[in-house]
Amino acid sequence: MRLKDLEIFTVAPPAPGWGGRYWTFVKLTTDDGITGIGECYAATVGPKAMAAVIEDVFDRHMAGEHPENVELMFRRAYSAGFTQRPDPTVMGAFSGLEIACWDIVGKARGRPVWALLGGMMNERLRSYTYLYPEPGQESAEFWVDPDMAAEAAARFVGMGFTAGKFDPAGPYTIRGGHDPSASDISRSAAFCKAIREAVGDRADLLFGTHGQFNVAGAIRLAHAIEPWGPLWYEEPIPPDNLLDFAEVQKAVRIAVATGERLTTKAEFATVLRTGGARILQPALGRAGGIWEAKKIAAIAEVFTAQLAPHLYAGPVEWAANIHLGASIPNLLMVETIETGGAFHLKLIRNSIRWEDGHVLVPTGPGLGIEFDEDLARAHPYHGEQLHLEMQEAPCNYSSPNRFEGGAPSSFTE
Repeated sequence: MRLKDLEIFTVAPPAPGWGGRYWTFVKLTTDDGITGIGECYAATVGPKAMAAVIEDVFDRHMAGEHPENVELMFRRAYSAGFTQRPDPTVMGAFSGLEIACWDIVGKARGRPVWALLGGMMNERLRSYTYLYPEPGQESAEFWVDPDMAAEAAARFVGMGFTAGKFDPAGPYTIRGGHDPSASDISRSAAFCKAIREAVGDRADLLFGTHGQFNVAGAIRLAHAIEPWGPLWYEEPIPPDNLLDFAEVQKAVRIAVATGERLTTKAEFATVLRTGGARILQPALGRAGGIWEAKKIAAIAEVFTAQLAPHLYAGPVEWAANIHLGASIPNLLMVETIETGGAFHLKLIRNSIRWEDGHVLVPTGPGLGIEFDEDLARAHPYHGEQLHLEMQEAPCNYSSPNRFEGGAPSSFTE
């Protein structure tokens, strides 16, 4: 059994586009006809350029290889061009291809991926979601209104969720870390207060940021929201400041979480060694794939750190997260787009189930999902923007900043 063919799907989810502007899926086929599906969570270049990177990584390091040899193929890609250091674009391409390899191997052996990773530790995975508006009620105001966020939190807790994430702390910009404005701090505190009052002790508050702040600003904001006891404080400073995460963690009483933009065990280990985070959030379509994430989880065990795999992508990365989560002892929870996401679930023909605040682990061979290729082809992405984009304008200190979640309410692509 050898890897033979590659097909790439660049899929645009319908508005409002929870999960990003587009998703990049890869399909691998072996010389004996077994197929596997993976997902790349890397968009530092446009979709056409990213497709070229994926093709190059496959042709150069994987074509003709046995799909079991993920360690060998990882070392080839990681070392390509005399690098041997984290590269989010190359490793993002490899990650999706690697996930597809696990899908193939599981199908060939007639076993789910989690069974190949050490077996079942967790049959039901605690699930959390962003606080999204109800379908048809999307608006820019939702993202800056504490009362609307509190109503959403109560609605999701009523569905069975025991944790919800929100990020009212202002813009993320290309300029790096900044001091939060006074209004961003007061709005963040108001969100925490309103949501805590709405859900009481029935759910954890997950405070999200996107690496907006410098160290002093991150500490100042954390102190303002501490009274409402968030479970975590997500990516408070830019991910290129790995050593400075420890300065934030030492100064606050909330667990720092990070990892969406990190890749390979090298970056995660640096955060752990310095005491920079207690919760790791690898995105398996960028971190190096399922096997690399398993290594990250093992390293985290030594530091009594927990994993909460990140998801702001499509359903194949979600499936990979679930198989990893099923196999590790230090899983905290997994991110879910609402209870699975309407279009997400359509793309995998409803082959993953969510029930009473938990994701049920698939038991079919490979990833245990049924990818709808026709539906994927029917929703191509034709836009010019990237999956997510940072704004160029600096933080506004004279009037309130506005932030519209992961996709603009004026979604037109």
